[in-house]
Amino acid sequence: MKSTRGFTMTQPEFFATPGYGDRQLKVMRYSQAVRVGDRVEISGQGGWDDDLNFPESLEEEIVKAFENVGRTLATAGATWRDVIAVNSYHVPETPGFLGETHNRVMVEQFREHMGDRAPIWTEIGVPALGAPKMRVEIRVTAITGRAHV
Repeated sequence: MKSTRGFTMTQPEFFATPGYGDRQLKVMRYSQAVRVGDRVEISGQGGWDDDLNFPESLEEEIVKAFENVGRTLATAGATWRDVIAVNSYHVPETPGFLGETHNRVMVEQFREHMGDRAPIWTEIGVPALGAPKMRVEIRVTAITGRAHV
């Protein structure tokens, strides 16, 4: 760590989630996560498998997106229990409202993955996401309370 004007600085460490993250780094030139000290930021994670296929049901897609967030956090040394902020992006089920499924399953997954921890959350409706069949994308910030070594 370097000290500049009383601030402790650490170098960012970038991570690719094994499987799809390795492909995205090679083909699209971006990392799935970055860690600076005890702070972890991740790229938006969709409900894809390692071959970037999406489930038919929206509910399964959201559950899989939460799993992918967990995989990506683990790659950078964090867990869902470390998450302090969530931004989720949703293609609405109906015009003017994200839909009951988005909200219900997101809240169910928060409870399952985070227990009593309640992060800040911004839920945003969008007309499209990065892949043709993609309906949800989740990006989080985590603070682990420990620097990565």
